Amino acid sequence: MQLGPYELPNRLFVAPMAGVTDRPFRQLCRRLGAGYAVSEMVSARRELWHTLKTSRRADHAGEEAPIAVQIAGTDAAMMAEAAAYNVDRGAQIIDINMGCPAKKVCDKLAGSALMRDERSALAIVEAVVAACAPRGVPVTLKMRTGWSAAERNAVALARAAESAGVAMLTVHGRTREQGYRGEAEYDTIAAVKAAVRVPVVANGDIDSPRKAREVLRATGADALMIGRAAQGRPWIFSEIGHYLASGRMLAPPATRSVRGWLVEHLHDHYALYGEYAGVRSARKHIGWAVHALPGGQAFRAAMNGLDSASAQVAAVATFFDELALTHPQLPPVAANDDRLVRRA
Repeated sequence: MQLGPYELPNRLFVAPMAGVTDRPFRQLCRRLGAGYAVSEMVSARRELWHTLKTSRRADHAGEEAPIAVQIAGTDAAMMAEAAAYNVDRGAQIIDINMGCPAKKVCDKLAGSALMRDERSALAIVEAVVAACAPRGVPVTLKMRTGWSAAERNAVALARAAESAGVAMLTVHGRTREQGYRGEAEYDTIAAVKAAVRVPVVANGDIDSPRKAREVLRATGADALMIGRAAQGRPWIFSEIGHYLASGRMLAPPATRSVRGWLVEHLHDHYALYGEYAGVRSARKHIGWAVHALPGGQAFRAAMNGLDSASAQVAAVATFFDELALTHPQLPPVAANDDRLVRRA
């Protein structure tokens, strides 16, 4: 798949998720089959650029190109400045956030709140494209189907964004009002795909290889973006890629392979955050990885009491070593393959 000057190895993307898709996690997903990954949301507010939180989010050391950074804000001039700032620091693609449903973001009229004000939304797109185009940097846009069921305007906004120069559109199949509740619908994504010529990416509830194929068929999308289903299961990209290419399900990964991936990820995580913050923020990644495994709930409770990196790594390694004695391969994940694609 082509995105501006970049040829992506496949059409399976990691969704930007605040507090999740930092550099170590993006690299792990890329290693396990994702063709593209977008950074966590970075604020357009200048006073936040030099904070520790933003510096970690903007860390792309050793990351495979293209480097994609998502920015969020409410003011066109500030967003253009933020785009230029991130390009100066290595961003090769700029993604505009109009999809975040979080109250603290929408209360500031950013994220998906921008879909209620198409004039401001388009002004932001135009300003960011104007800042990036002379430097050969593609601009992409992530949005929802609309603010609410009564205000679905993704098609109109997609057409306007394409006219303003956006190179790719990602649509999450829910309104802002839904948050992450209920099921995603894909009719709106299909309508966006039919309305524009730029690539369209489908996002929302893609949690198995069969669901991935079904969403591609239902939407005609050029690519898929996967978020929550990759938490604790980053090899889902390999599973989906294999199924789309062959029509056959990939066997679950070897338990010892998962042990190696997770331990390596933990070391990368500590290197980015330091031991104190790293141990605490790593707990969610470990919890996601073990919650559906035999003994996972008890292990998670015990692991949350550990406060050193060495103890955390040793506990994870022991858990998977012991699991491998009875389960050389991970137990298959129960997928919602019987769910039909929901219509709007």
